[in-house]
Amino acid sequence: MEVSVIFTVLNDAPNVERLLNSLALQTRQPNEVVICDGGSHDGTVEAILDFNRLGRLSNLTLLIEDKANISRGRNVAIAAAKGSLIAVTDVGVRLDLDWLDNLIEPWESTIDSTEHAQPLAVAGFFLPDVDSAFTAAMGATVLPLHEDIDPDKFLPSSRSVAFTKAAWAAAGGYPEWLDYCEDLLFDFAVNAQRPYATSGFVWAPKAIAYFRPRDTLRSFWRQYFFYARGDGKADLWRKRHAIRYITYLIIMPLLVCYILWSPILPWLGWMALCTGGVVYCSRPWQRLRIVAKELAWGQRLLALFYVPIIRIVGDVAKMVGYPIGLGWRWRNRHRPEVHWQ
Repeated sequence: MEVSVIFTVLNDAPNVERLLNSLALQTRQPNEVVICDGGSHDGTVEAILDFNRLGRLSNLTLLIEDKANISRGRNVAIAAAKGSLIAVTDVGVRLDLDWLDNLIEPWESTIDSTEHAQPLAVAGFFLPDVDSAFTAAMGATVLPLHEDIDPDKFLPSSRSVAFTKAAWAAAGGYPEWLDYCEDLLFDFAVNAQRPYATSGFVWAPKAIAYFRPRDTLRSFWRQYFFYARGDGKADLWRKRHAIRYITYLIIMPLLVCYILWSPILPWLGWMALCTGGVVYCSRPWQRLRIVAKELAWGQRLLALFYVPIIRIVGDVAKMVGYPIGLGWRWRNRHRPEVHWQ
């Protein structure tokens, strides 16, 4: 059973060697590694070539596709890959030593089985790789832990996922018209190949990619702005975005008005506002017990303070990005892949 690991990269020289090192140390080595560079000009290509000269990874192929977005880059790499199984990750992660072993285990355990069909795809997992109070708060706020996952409903990020090349082809590949949230649409297309199953993905929680959260509010804003713009382009999560607008633009202003001008028990407004904030931050605060356990106590307390700030910045970024994505969707409604309704 040949396994090809693929990923794309663009101007990420500081992180690409970290990922390549973790691939070279895998307990199960891939048959090949195929990388698609989207036109880097910061030394990323040179860093990959220098690593390849060391011979630590056998059968590494570097493809250059200038101006390719992440979907196009993945599709180019997968099309060139020789393996029947494709494992996908992202630059910017550090792979657990037995990541690939655990990711392809569902295929190997069913290869001779007459009772269990071979899976179409396998969903690995990702955990925050933190080194400060801010990155711990960021990881606890934006990334789930194992206990947050319902395996039957989990839509995996392509930081840690594997699928058959046939399933990729049947899904039509990653959607190249979409620059963000492309892995969600790909997940939907894989699940559509299993109409009578809850999910087309087998859950492999031990196939872990350690993901470095954003380390500044500015970079986090950009990330979540683009995520929300992608949601708008792809028409994803209407209800979630509607709840966010209602909360920030209707409920919170009404509470503030009540606190400022109501002659009747204004402290009830403060209580409602504070209770809502605590409930909204409670799950990230709970995750900090695990995410920040290696940090000093002072850093853990600082991380508690960062969580509500990160929540608010992320929500505002989403509220700005989503309508811009919807505007793009409206302007491109004639395109067949948009499916305007």
